[in-house]
Amino acid sequence: MKTTFRLLMMFVAATTVMSTAALAQERATFTKDVAPILQERCQVCHRAGTSAPMSLLTYQEARPWAKSIKAKVLAREMPPWFIDKNVGIQHFSNDISLTDQEIATLVKWVDDGALQGNPADMPAPRQFPDGQVWQIGKPDLTVTLPKDVIVKATGPDWWPDILVDPGLTEDRYVQEIQIIPTKGYQVIHHIRTSIVKPDEDNTKLSGATDGNVDLEVGEQGVFLSEYAIGKGPDAFSDGAGRLIKAGNKINFQFHIHPNGKETPTNVILGLKFYPKGYVPLHTITSQTTPAGIIDLRPNEANVRSDGYMPLIKPARLLSFQPHIHIRGKAECMEAIYPNGKREMLNCARFEFNWMVNYVYADDAAPLLPAGTILHTIVWHDNSTGNKSNPDPDAQITWGSRTVDEMGHAWLSWYYMSDEDFKKETEARKAKQQKTLTSTLTQ
Repeated sequence: MKTTFRLLMMFVAATTVMSTAALAQERATFTKDVAPILQERCQVCHRAGTSAPMSLLTYQEARPWAKSIKAKVLAREMPPWFIDKNVGIQHFSNDISLTDQEIATLVKWVDDGALQGNPADMPAPRQFPDGQVWQIGKPDLTVTLPKDVIVKATGPDWWPDILVDPGLTEDRYVQEIQIIPTKGYQVIHHIRTSIVKPDEDNTKLSGATDGNVDLEVGEQGVFLSEYAIGKGPDAFSDGAGRLIKAGNKINFQFHIHPNGKETPTNVILGLKFYPKGYVPLHTITSQTTPAGIIDLRPNEANVRSDGYMPLIKPARLLSFQPHIHIRGKAECMEAIYPNGKREMLNCARFEFNWMVNYVYADDAAPLLPAGTILHTIVWHDNSTGNKSNPDPDAQITWGSRTVDEMGHAWLSWYYMSDEDFKKETEARKAKQQKTLTSTLTQ
């Protein structure tokens, strides 16, 4: 009997030791489980020398922010990706959102005590090309303002146009573009860059820019790219691009909002080119959809406005970027086809400090026949429930100032011939059918 009891106790003890070991092994650690996620999804911004409020390169840097990390990823506020995952297209080439499994891992790490783990499990540090946050890799050409724009501490919103010569001596097609504020990030609402022909360069400033004399000013020209708070790069799929010709200049149009202290401001534009001699099949068009009537009455939390834009030829839609101001809540975009059919393409929650450009993956970019109407639906929140709202008792209408409101989308697309549209549509259907057949036979 005693022997049986001792054997039983030994079995229980062994089981307890095994269970404890298994539990310890199952605990998420920074070095093994969390660091790879942060390297892949977060560190491009969360490191020294960027606009992010903290670095997340090491355990010592990340550990004090553990509870905040859990809260932000559970709310899907970080990384900044606000597409509704239950509506419309879900495949984007620049999707930085966390998977459900990645969120679960980060939450488990925090709940398990935010342990460091074995230092030997730590992956090699991620290497970045330089001090700038180049998500496009090292650019082939960078362009900056020849001198800082000095923004006064107080005053009205300001929209200076500044012309810069990039020094191009040959025609080149652009495949990727990124604009990064290097100084004065806090006062920049957006920057619009345009390509200006030499014969359009005919005016100069004469002291009107409050200390920035001798900077050239020009017409906006042909659209190149747009930066808004929190926006990443523009990348074009093979076969599509923007052309900058030898001798062209680049106009930087700023929207500046003074923030209470004098602020030197500058920016760097990075361009990656297609190989020399390469001519893409398609030239990309970008413009904003017309905004509907905006009239936000005091303390209204759910105000809708609608805009409509027709496509005069068959088109491939490349990207969708909601553009609203501080009372923005959400935006959707639907396609109204010539036969009357309606398809909701996407919906996105809106955060003013993150004006994300959602770039469709090649095999998911909408193929839209001529006569399609792109319909944008925008919602504003002018109530106390909007944490960004400076004055819920104010009536707000459309305007260009930051304290006014807007409600449209930046869209990029290229038009296609009827023949090319038919070929791409048939190829897309064939691929989808093949995928469906493969799935059903598995």
